[in-house]
Amino acid sequence: MLAVVVHAANIQDRDGAKLLLNKIKDKCLRLKLIWADGGYAGQLIEWAKTFCGWLLEIVRKKENSKGFQVLPRRWVVERTFGWIGRYRRNSKDYEYLTESSETMILISMIQLMAHRLARNNKATAPR
Repeated sequence: MLAVVVHAANIQDRDGAKLLLNKIKDKCLRLKLIWADGGYAGQLIEWAKTFCGWLLEIVRKKENSKGFQVLPRRWVVERTFGWIGRYRRNSKDYEYLTESSETMILISMIQLMAHRLARNNKATAPR
């Protein structure tokens, strides 16, 4: 996870995306391409290109398909939301401040990565 932005519900997702992209603009110098769903189509694509120099590509469902469909790269985001939702504090709206919610998401991801590193370290440790 590169960055987290939690914003109030009265902010459109496209405007929230601008907050996030501004936050990582100077930190992710190698970033060239961002995949997003259809909710981020429109002016955000040109904004990302003009202000950040990134290509924002919209991942869309195939025109004639019905029902659930696994979309390329989109599953990565949904899987990450699933991991974050496993932590009870993130599954409900407990936090009063958006900054607290952002911090709890980061803590959840740190714990997830620490567990994975510890598990991998046990497998490779000499006996």
